[in-house]
Amino acid sequence: MELNQTNFAQILEELRDTARLQGNMLTSGQISEAFDQWQLDDGKLALIHGYFRNNHIGIDEPGDTQDDLPGDDVSFLEMYLGELNGLPPVSDGEKRAVMMSALAGDRDAQAKLVEISLPQVVEISRLYAGQGVFAEDLIGEGNVAAATAVTMLECVEDISEVESFIGKMIMDAMEELVSEDSSSRQIDENVLERVNEVNDKAKELYDSLLRKVTVKEVADELGITEGEVREAVKFSADSIAYINVLED
Repeated sequence: MELNQTNFAQILEELRDTARLQGNMLTSGQISEAFDQWQLDDGKLALIHGYFRNNHIGIDEPGDTQDDLPGDDVSFLEMYLGELNGLPPVSDGEKRAVMMSALAGDRDAQAKLVEISLPQVVEISRLYAGQGVFAEDLIGEGNVAAATAVTMLECVEDISEVESFIGKMIMDAMEELVSEDSSSRQIDENVLERVNEVNDKAKELYDSLLRKVTVKEVADELGITEGEVREAVKFSADSIAYINVLED
């Protein structure tokens, strides 16, 4: 099969999801198996290994993202983990019993399972911290996702899949939050760029005409609509002094 850009990206995405569920790591065997049908040589596999390491995913050992976190996030995570350490320990047997009861729809068990999942939320949050969203917000979103996941365990076929199901729900929620934040910042950057563009053109016309300019004059010069010019003025809190917005 030909290794094209589309299926290559899909495999990388699947491997990233796998790594997050495994403590931010992959094994060499998992990577080789994922690309086995293309029979990549050692050089190409080394490049793929390098890609994952550059994205803080460990190969045959957990990746370490702690050093890349902002100071505030590190402090919050340490404080939050300290609070979680105060929760009573749960043995593997107790955890399995809670999962079985939660699978059967027991609400107390579901609540307990959310509590058991809180450290997992923290670990997953480390993978998304430093991407524009505060760790506190990531953990809040992850906790909500965990609480939602335990009420949807009818989707799980076997008790061995419970942890990965909850983990995937947490990851999806955090990814969506990061994506929404990124989109919002991009919109803000676009608005700011338009405001600066309108301001610069208005000043240029003001210096040339020696008077305040109209919205239409700026719009015509920039090749945009008058509505877009007025919107830029509004977002600037009317601080673009070179435009007479009251003049048609």
